[in-house]
This record gives sequence, structure tokens and C-alpha cells, in this order.
Amino acid sequence: MLSNDQMLDNEMYEHHFFEVEKNHDLIRIDKFLLLRISNTTRTKIQKSISAGNVFCNNSLVKSNYKVKPNDKISIRFEYEPYNKEIIPENIPLDVVFEDNDIVIINKPSNMVVHPSYGHYSGTLIHALLHRFKDIKVNNDNQRPGLVHRLDKNTTGLIVIARNEDALTYLSAQFASRTIKRTYVALVWGDVKEEKGTITGNIGRNKKNRKIMTVFQDENEGKHAVTHYEVLERFRYVTLVKCHLETGRTHQIRVHMKHIGHPLFNDNEYGGDKILRGTTFSKYKQFVQNCFQILPRQALHATNLSLRHPKNDELVSFQVDLPADLHNVVDRWRKYVYHQLQ
Repeated sequence: MLSNDQMLDNEMYEHHFFEVEKNHDLIRIDKFLLLRISNTTRTKIQKSISAGNVFCNNSLVKSNYKVKPNDKISIRFEYEPYNKEIIPENIPLDVVFEDNDIVIINKPSNMVVHPSYGHYSGTLIHALLHRFKDIKVNNDNQRPGLVHRLDKNTTGLIVIARNEDALTYLSAQFASRTIKRTYVALVWGDVKEEKGTITGNIGRNKKNRKIMTVFQDENEGKHAVTHYEVLERFRYVTLVKCHLETGRTHQIRVHMKHIGHPLFNDNEYGGDKILRGTTFSKYKQFVQNCFQILPRQALHATNLSLRHPKNDELVSFQVDLPADLHNVVDRWRKYVYHQLQ
């Protein structure tokens, strides 16, 4: 089963971040926040402070704290519990496999897996409930049959349970790390080693709770291990295969950034800028064109292996790269080939 830290932190809170200007006057933090956040009240802000949801320079503060120049302020407002009825929607799905126990979906980009604040419709769950009306596994009213997930703009394979027994069986495999998941990613830079393992505890970034970070202190974050292997080199970017030993939020994205190789066009982890290459205008235009073709992080869940809930038989599934990622990889291949001629 997914942990609360993995699934709910972004969905339970509305986050705001501020850095106090160098010449700012000393004023109470509740007044400062009231002036900065639209459509809110002093009562709401004070309630958030009392609940321990306001931080200054990563430390909790009280209402009478006076902000100082260069202070870094963060506040989060807790949402009311999300419990909206899910109305099934007729959204096309790429079904790789289905039987009475499991469904394997090849998820497209720009699709959120389950309903949450800001994503009231158009999710994978909405589509599944229309296509498979028997998926009524109530491990969570908003996530029937769900045992893992993919980021909104990560494509590829995801498994859904169709009954309680299958849900329990699959959840146990994820907990024991026996389900095998392989991803293909295009990352910035020429990855030095042909194969490698990235080990580093992952937790929410203290300055920006919407992204993750690797902590040096073993007492912070959660243990995470990613194995990678180079598939193809394109001088300025590298195509790699990643195998997850653990399943932390944004694991591949944050681990690859941690070793200096952010995913190509990953706007949350700095990959949406030209990080390697030349200063030639033609090269810059080439990269920008690639960004337009692939307007998301270059990450695809290509392989999934698990024990089937019915008979414990090992079953494996594989899907090709989606068109956007395939086209960008092919463009890089041709670009490097022409440079070497």
C-alpha cells in the first residue's frame, strides 16, 4: 500500500512560499502573510500557525513573530477531507492486459492517476471505473484498486487490482519489493559509468514541499535505491534504463538529479534548461524543438513483472517508448551522428 507521505502530502495542503525582501520592514508574520496571500483571512492564517503549518527558515513560528529581511517563509493551508463522488468518464485507455483479477494499463502523459484537489475529473481512476465497472475495491474511496502510481507526466505501465484478494496480494508484493519495475529515461549529461546504483534517503524538500530531495542524514527521509544502466549516449544527453529497488515519490527524477543528471525537460528538477552542450544558436534551437516535442520529463515505465494473484505465476509486461519520447531520442541520435560526420 502507498504510504501517506507518498500519496497525500501535496493533496492535503495548499502551499505558499515567500522570501522577505532585503529592505522589508519588521512586521508580524500573520500580517505579512495576509498582505501576500489573496482570498484569505487573518483567522485562517492564525489557524494555520496554531496547527504548526507556518515555518520561517525551516523553524516553526508563532503569530507574533516579526519577519526580517531575507527570511524564508512557508505556509500550508489544510484542505477539508477530499471525499467527492467519482463519476466514471468515458476516457480511452491503452489496456495491455486484463483478466478477472488485474488490469495492466499503459498510462499516457498528462493524466493524473487518482482524484485529488485540482484534479476532480479526467483521472485514470475515472476512466477505469467507466471501462471496468466491477473495480469497487475500497482500499480508499478515491483510489479503488490502486496499489502504486505514476506521476502525471510519466508514461507507462501501471497495475490495478480488480478485487480485494488481488489488492492484498499485490500490496504484499510491493511491500516486500518483489514486483520489478523498469523505466527508460533521457537524462542530461554523459553518464560516466555504464552501470551504477544510487542510494540516498528521499524526503520532501524543506523549502518546497512539492518536490523531493536526497538527505545526507540517514535519519531524514526514507531509504531509496535506484539501479541504472546506460543504453545509449548522445554526447550531451544519455538514455538510461532504471530499475527501482524501492518506490519513493519522484525517486528516479530526484536520484538522477542528485548525481548531476536531471531528466531531460523535467521542470520540477531543473531539466527544462540547456544543461549540457554548445553555445551555438542552432544547438539551442534544436534543444528547444525537442522540448516542444516532449513537453514533460523524459521518463517511461517500460517493464513490469509481478506474481499473478490467482496462481502466483510470474507474469511480465513490456511496452515501447511513447511517440514523443521516441521522436526526441531519435532526433538526438541523428544530431550526434551528423556532428560526427
